[in-house]
Amino acid sequence: MLKHPTSPTPNYPRSTSPLPAPANYQPTTASAAVKRYKYLRRLYKFDQMDFEFAAWQMVYLFVSPQKVFRSFNYRKHTKSQFARDDPAFLVLLCVWLFLSSVCFALAIGLNWGQLVLFVLFVVFVDFVGAGIFVSTIFWYLINKYLRRDPAATEVEWGYTFDVHINAFFPPLSLLHCFQIILFNDLLQGHGFVPCLVANTFWLASVIYYLYITFLGYSNLPMLQNARVFLLPLPILVVAYFCTLIAKWNLSQMLIDFYHYRLF
Repeated sequence: MLKHPTSPTPNYPRSTSPLPAPANYQPTTASAAVKRYKYLRRLYKFDQMDFEFAAWQMVYLFVSPQKVFRSFNYRKHTKSQFARDDPAFLVLLCVWLFLSSVCFALAIGLNWGQLVLFVLFVVFVDFVGAGIFVSTIFWYLINKYLRRDPAATEVEWGYTFDVHINAFFPPLSLLHCFQIILFNDLLQGHGFVPCLVANTFWLASVIYYLYITFLGYSNLPMLQNARVFLLPLPILVVAYFCTLIAKWNLSQMLIDFYHYRLF
């Protein structure tokens, strides 16, 4: 006779994807520490990173950001987590941040010593430090106020960081790269037209950030009222016209801030 097992069969979460599970499908959910360890360990293994897919995501964050977050859903079905397990996007973003910061520093007339200090500030303070701070605040507020069921699974901190760096990429490109390359000579001037160009870049950057953040959290089935991230948009438009009336050039203010910080 066959003996029946004495311990109950674990009730693992199953994939709801219509596709068959891949060979590396993991039905159990790893702890946050295990996920973090695996993610950081892969930072040094460039041969295991999918840079082509990460570059595809960067392009689509500009033209169709909804498609980027569909891949997060597929990852949840196949690897039981929404957050990225491949640091390729983060690596490419750091490279892009470094190159755009060098171009920005040269455009605003920094010497080589100031350029090095500027890049260090941008990478480790403006990106890494601010990114960790913003992601932690969002992680706390979202899990406390936006979950449909307080007893449900919490949103991963790694996912909030992914949403932040996704939303960070278009503003970075607009303000640190495209604005300087296309309109640097114009921005150095005074008057209404330089203010209009600079502040329009800022408005587009903030709208990109809020919209991609909204898409990131509306993508999660355990959350509700993600539209709260779009509520500041009318206020931003009003503030935009106020800065134009006051001829307050936001890009010039940023350049002055960088000069002040480096001296």
